[in-house]
Amino acid sequence: MPYLTSPVLAAGTLAGGPQPVIPTGDGLLLRPWRESDAPAVHAAFQDPLMHRWHLRASDSEDEARGWIEEWRGEWAGERSAQWAVVDAGDDDRLLGRVAVHHIDLVDGVGEIGYWTVPEARGKGVAARATSALARWALDETGFHRLELTHGVGNDGSCRVAAKCGFALEGTKRSALLYADGWYDVHLHARVRGD
Repeated sequence: MPYLTSPVLAAGTLAGGPQPVIPTGDGLLLRPWRESDAPAVHAAFQDPLMHRWHLRASDSEDEARGWIEEWRGEWAGERSAQWAVVDAGDDDRLLGRVAVHHIDLVDGVGEIGYWTVPEARGKGVAARATSALARWALDETGFHRLELTHGVGNDGSCRVAAKCGFALEGTKRSALLYADGWYDVHLHARVRGD
């Protein structure tokens, strides 16, 4: 039985070319992950705040290296697209990660995710990177809708969502299992044209 609509994003929209480098225009760069980022990723996941609001832990640099290999492969499968957020200057210092997860090409929908290293917090890094990624996804690539979720109580993520124009749409009850139990989750979203 034929569908009455065409996919919002054709297969190959992402994987048909290399993963782009996305400048934020204000000193940050979103670039594909490199194997050499593994020590910095492992170090970032030793932070207690990462343990509080993230679902994974990193026990070794080898494990982080495996994640990076996985993240790099997701571009080809068009399931997820992940970038290292780095200082655009000469040092290429890792400041965080930004991603579009759970990509649905048919509906043109994805879910934004991000984290920052401790020394990058409070400097607008997550918001600047998220804004640049949203522009790329919605304006340049043709996604229709981007969602952003975070555990209720994660006030920093709520501020990032609001600053980046992701409207609060509601609360998903008991939707995420963190290390200390089930949490309600705020659902924010931006649609093309917002």
